[in-house]
Amino acid sequence: MTKKTKVNAAILIIGNEILSGRTQDTNTSTLATWLNSIGVKINEVRIIQDIEKIIVDTLNVLRKENNYVFTTGGIGPTHDDITAQSVSKAFGIKYEIHKEAFKILEAYYKPGEFNEGRQKMVWMPENAKLILNPTSGAPGFSVENVFCLPGVPSILKSMLGGLKNRIVGGEPILSHTISLRTVESEIANSITKVQDQNKDVEIGSYPFFHAGKLGVSIVLRSENQSKIDNCNSQILEIIKEKNIEVVDR
Repeated sequence: MTKKTKVNAAILIIGNEILSGRTQDTNTSTLATWLNSIGVKINEVRIIQDIEKIIVDTLNVLRKENNYVFTTGGIGPTHDDITAQSVSKAFGIKYEIHKEAFKILEAYYKPGEFNEGRQKMVWMPENAKLILNPTSGAPGFSVENVFCLPGVPSILKSMLGGLKNRIVGGEPILSHTISLRTVESEIANSITKVQDQNKDVEIGSYPFFHAGKLGVSIVLRSENQSKIDNCNSQILEIIKEKNIEVVDR
């Protein structure tokens, strides 16, 4: 994969606790922000149950449709942490003790603390590459284009630095926001025309309620700053013609 190509990824959130509403997912935002900054566009996000067949089937679809897949959750020491064995099954490879991971955790824990439950975290797909964990010791891992990270947000975030040289992105995805004191129906047709004329710029329209008043934020996203600038100029002309107020948020 070479620089300056379009690179995409999928995020696979694994965990019944997310689906039940008990735990709020913040990992998607963390991953998407980081990946966008290195030129990797998120194609889709899925949240699925801790069921092996569902994980295997979903993973096999996503890894073929995307340059990268990032999973979060299911690599801890409990009975429902089944991501590693599911990844092994998806790739048709052995599920075994990772010797380097074993050494890392054996050194991390005090004598007697590296019990059977914690030793589960060193079982991984054969020849998996480790993703080091500077926060709590237990590493994540990758197999081909699939990268498996923990579900705990602070730990996941701390591990992204270790992936910097392993993810090849395209051009960083740039963005520009224009916030307006208006409603979407007032500008919808005009924005549609601008979008039709600027296929290489992704235009999003997002209503907001701020300081007791309605408004709309127009977000322009592209890998090309000059195309964003051109699109922005067209929208500013529309704003001027319609006498719409631009606001700071």
